[in-house]
Formats: sequence, structure tokens, C-alpha cells
Amino acid sequence: MDLNYTDEDLAFRDEVRAFLAEALPADLQHKLRHHLRLTKDDSVRWHKILAAKGWVAPGWPAEFGGPGWTPVQRHIFDEECARAGTPQIMPFGVNMVAPVIMAFGSPEQKAYYLPRILSCEDWWCQGYSEPGAGSDLASLKTTAVKDGDHYIVNGQKTWTTLAQHADMIFCLVRTDTGVRKQEGISFLLIDMHSPGITVRPIIMLDEDHEVNEVFFDNVRVPSANLVGQENRGWTYAKYLLGHERTGIAAVGRSKRELAFLKTLAVREQKNGKPLIEDPLFAAKLASLEIELMALETTVLRVLSRADKGPGPEASVLKVRGTDIQQQLSELMVEAVGPMALPFDPAYLEGEREHSLVDDDDAAPLLSHYFNYRKTSIYGGSNEIQRNIITQMILGL
Repeated sequence: MDLNYTDEDLAFRDEVRAFLAEALPADLQHKLRHHLRLTKDDSVRWHKILAAKGWVAPGWPAEFGGPGWTPVQRHIFDEECARAGTPQIMPFGVNMVAPVIMAFGSPEQKAYYLPRILSCEDWWCQGYSEPGAGSDLASLKTTAVKDGDHYIVNGQKTWTTLAQHADMIFCLVRTDTGVRKQEGISFLLIDMHSPGITVRPIIMLDEDHEVNEVFFDNVRVPSANLVGQENRGWTYAKYLLGHERTGIAAVGRSKRELAFLKTLAVREQKNGKPLIEDPLFAAKLASLEIELMALETTVLRVLSRADKGPGPEASVLKVRGTDIQQQLSELMVEAVGPMALPFDPAYLEGEREHSLVDDDDAAPLLSHYFNYRKTSIYGGSNEIQRNIITQMILGL
């Protein structure tokens, strides 16, 4: 495998850099680079800027409105967006449900939903986990019972990210209770404005409202919203999770965070010396950078066979990517020490220009650290991913 970019790849990178330098609003870039919280309006604004350029769905083929880029071009684009400090395009529509609709949806579903995802007319969320079905997702109990040309859905989903903003939710539901648990699951697209849906917030450790409980009480869903075949939803769910786990690696974002960590490490400490001169901290930083370089190489290897679709190696990317993200957040807090301790929600929310501790770089880092405890859990916990690696890659 040749890890060097071709002349065409380098020209594409220059084109992306030039566009981002011109199109990325300074206030959004400031929020990303300083670990401040984004609003829905922030995300939608950046989505529409990219949509106008035709670049909002890098992985989509041209026939569905995507740019038709090669895997290497998609990697370059992701890396340059992270380097510039752009908001992340919400993955639930563009990167998760859209590939499922493209692969398994009806022509009518493709014609209706895909353009609305591109335009951000619909904001999507994911209805997978339940109170008794997290890592063992196939044990889900939310039911969908056929009633004429509708399904009647009852049950509960949890940890539903940004459901308070969502117009649509893609759900795994049980449509047959008399078969092996993986075989009785279907994949439904549900309008979040339907009668009988209740969304309740779950406030996280960093006191942010990011996830929710979603309750379904006799919700009527048109049968036309079933993706693919009834009771084949587990197949579609695994296909979707492969796409999700590959994206979770987030090499570009980790490279940006590593650069930020280095700026913290060279700041002068109270003893007059920068932290980078501490051999123990310098060793941690070097080890983490080596791990990130190895992860990037692994991502490029996976991209080289991307035409075959995500395989079990996506679990490797998920485990190592999230481990690195958490280590970065830990070292950031270590680098600023007690300056990370005060909790300043007004600064995090952009209500005040500067932090109370008079260190704008340090103030958000403990909140950022707390928030990133989630990365080893979502998308399938890292413990489960190691089981997948053991069984499907190592054959044990």
C-alpha cells in the first residue's frame, strides 16, 4: 500500500483548504478550537454551507447527490475539516441511516428521504439502545405490531443523542417474538412528531443536555416506513454500525486535539518551565502521538478496501480511536492542572466572552474530559468490540 498522496490528491487537498479558509465562519471555528458547546443552529448553518457546495455527504455516490469522491479524497476532506476546526456534520442522517436507505431502502424511500437529508430538512436521531438492551442490543423489547397498513410501536429507547431536536428517528423494533432474538427485528423510520412519542432529557456528567429517553405509546407508523424486509433489521443494523464505527475513529479530530495539547505543553508553568520539559509528560505525549500515527495507517489500510464495505476491522478503529480520544482529554486536563477545575457553563455556552478563571484554553477542558467518557461506550462498547475482534478477525 502506497501511503503517499498523488499529485491529484495534493491538488484536491489544496482545493479543500482554500474552500474551508473562505467558507468557515470564524465564530464556529472559535467554538470548535476552544471546546465550547455548539447549538443546533450552529450545526445546521455549517451543514447548509457544505450542502450548497455539494460537499455535505462525502461518502455518497454521485447518483444520490454526493460528490462521488474516492476513499482517499474522503479521508483528506475529513482531515482538512478537522484541521480547520469545522463543526461535525451530524452523522445520524448523512453517515448512518442514509447508507442503509441506499443499500436496502425502496425507490420511494430513496427519492424522498435522501434529498431531505442532504438539505438538512430532516434532523435524524438513532433509536437503538434500550434500558435493558445496550451492549446486548438484540435483546431489545420495543415492539411493532402490524395493523393494516401501519405498525403500532410501543416501548422505550435510551441514550438517544439530540432527540430533542430530531424530526425523524430510525428504530430497531421487534416484529416477531417467536424466533431467535436476532431474527425478529425490523428497521423502521419514524416521524418524531407523531402522537404518542415523548422525549425526556438525560443530563450528562458535564451538565449538558445531549442525550434523551424516548418513549413510544401506541405510535402509528406507516408500513411504507419499513426499510427492506420485515425481520431482517439485524442485518441492516450491523451494516449501519460498521459505518458508524469507522467514523468514530476520528483521526483528523484527534490530530487537531494533539496539536492543541502541544500548545498547552509548551506554556510556562509556575516553576518557570514548560510541561514538555517534564520527561514523564513528554513520554506520555510521544507515546500517544505514535499510537495516533499507527491508527491513521490502519484507517488508510481500511480505506484501500472500502469498496467491500465496512468489515469487522471497523471494531479495531472504534476501539483504538476512542482510546486515543480519551487519552487526549486526560492529558489536556493534566497539562492545565487546577485551572481546569472551575465549572463555567456561561462561558461554555457562549454567554460570556472569557472564562471566570482567566484561562480560556483551560476552562472547558474538564467538561470536555467528562463528556468524552462516552466515546468508549457509544457505537457499541469497547468491551463488545473486543469480542467482535476476537471472534471475527482472530477466529477464537
